[in-house]
Amino acid sequence: MIKLLVGGARSGKSSFAEKQFQDKNDVVYIATSRVEDDEMKDRIDHHRESRPDFWRTFEGNYNLAEAVGDEEHYLLDCLTVLTSNIMFDMTYKSKRTVPDDFIPNDFKEDEKISPKLQKEVEDRIFKEVLQLIEKVEENGYTLIMVTNEVGYSLVPEHHIGRVFRDIQGRLNQRVAEKSDEVYLVSCGIPVRLK
Repeated sequence: MIKLLVGGARSGKSSFAEKQFQDKNDVVYIATSRVEDDEMKDRIDHHRESRPDFWRTFEGNYNLAEAVGDEEHYLLDCLTVLTSNIMFDMTYKSKRTVPDDFIPNDFKEDEKISPKLQKEVEDRIFKEVLQLIEKVEENGYTLIMVTNEVGYSLVPEHHIGRVFRDIQGRLNQRVAEKSDEVYLVSCGIPVRLK
């Protein structure tokens, strides 16, 4: 079973996702955030405290299928952070450790991200997610993925914001197509879309 939960910031989607597995012991939490500053560290700590400490955690943005083990339940939180991290890695020279086949572009902040590079970023993110979905399905396990709806607000003022919104919106569509169930969460209330 593959489920996608989509909603705005603080809509209750992560809480809803965690409640789906509240009576399960064999859960892997796939965390896509990186500790970049004190605020992100606090957010990550808050998320850790909200879930059972016996759940196994897999932290990363690449090779997500490696998270799949003997456990039957997987929660990826979230696709939006995954998108921003991989997009950053592919558009800015980065000192981070990335896969061997990964060569960051020499992108300058004042340049535009070409449609070709945008497609490469989107495809790379989808490849990571698709490999995870396929591995979970192959084993007959359950995967819940959390993502943000980023298209309800104003059109972003800056190019990079518009590129991110477009990539995330298209990625959400592609992942929803691969999902068995899709829920929109608003005000803590889930509404099944698919």
